Amino acid sequence: MGYLTTHILDTTKGIAAAGVKIQLFRHDSHGQKELIHSTISNEDGRCDAPLLDKQDFVCGVYELEFAIEEYFLQQGVPLPSPSFLNIVNIRFGISNESSHYHIPLLVSPYSYSTYRGS
Repeated sequence: MGYLTTHILDTTKGIAAAGVKIQLFRHDSHGQKELIHSTISNEDGRCDAPLLDKQDFVCGVYELEFAIEEYFLQQGVPLPSPSFLNIVNIRFGISNESSHYHIPLLVSPYSYSTYRGS
């Protein structure tokens, strides 16, 4: 069986982003989304366990939400109101139930980048 992981890097400081609230949603065939997992990134900017694994790891459309504004405010970074980035959403598909899907997020208060990692 496959599994889903993430890793958040604060590109303003060049460090792992610890303490970021993360929510994982699954989208149904009608476009509605259901919250299936919620966690906070650890000191390494990762989750302590896979976001999805075993019987929960099924093909479909998912969305990760990262509470980026809250993270940067906790870091003491001055942000305008409203901030440029509040929540970073990454919507993606899982098409192979036996693969590892790793989704890194490289983020600053004004930009982000992601890709399918290994």
